[in-house]
Amino acid sequence: MSTAPEGYDPHAFFPFAVTVDLAVFTVREARLHVLLVERGQAPYEGSWALPGGFVLPRESAEEAARRELAEETGLTKESVCSFHLEQLRTYTDPDRDPRMRVVSVAYAALVPDLPEPRGGGDAAHAQWWDADGTGPLAFDHDRILADARDRIGARLEYSCLATAFCPAEFTLGELQQVYETVWGVELDRPNFRRKVLTTPGFVQAVDGPPRRTGGRGKPAALYRAGAATALHPPLLRPEGRPEGRTS
Repeated sequence: MSTAPEGYDPHAFFPFAVTVDLAVFTVREARLHVLLVERGQAPYEGSWALPGGFVLPRESAEEAARRELAEETGLTKESVCSFHLEQLRTYTDPDRDPRMRVVSVAYAALVPDLPEPRGGGDAAHAQWWDADGTGPLAFDHDRILADARDRIGARLEYSCLATAFCPAEFTLGELQQVYETVWGVELDRPNFRRKVLTTPGFVQAVDGPPRRTGGRGKPAALYRAGAATALHPPLLRPEGRPEGRTS
């Protein structure tokens, strides 16, 4: 534990707490879902909120985020380390938490479809919600959720993050469904396949028999995420370049 240098008084500054909040997304039944917890204590007891909690004295914000993600999903800390987790932004409104001054570092996480989650900490219950039907959330979590959805939608245009929603082995149809679900649009199947298969490192073919995905069509080939992280050129949404983009 570090000590303050001589002449420095840490009590001269107003104390505040640091928390993490997580917008955890998955695709279930062709719909974008977000993980929510029902708060089991005040403030906002009985209300739904994003999972999260206070950063412990000897952990970083990212360590706290992964700990909370493990607690709310029921998975081990080791297993959640394979999930995509990125810092969204920091929320510092002085009145965002009625208990005291609380600064929150928000994260967005992308996970494959998981079993029903479990509540942890001060959460009475946890479950996956359709991201379009959450209703009002506790604290400023409506704002965090909206910001996270905007971030994820934009990131899918310029990165290979869509594979984070898929199982270890997936079909191109399942990957296309991720884009259509997050963006809320229908993509042209031949153009999408051509884009994916001609982008170096986007996906990697899996050896072995194809998998039947339902219907009368022939079994589909399987792929896994490739080594690439960025898309060149980007895979833009059908409505065109997002506001503020010039290239």
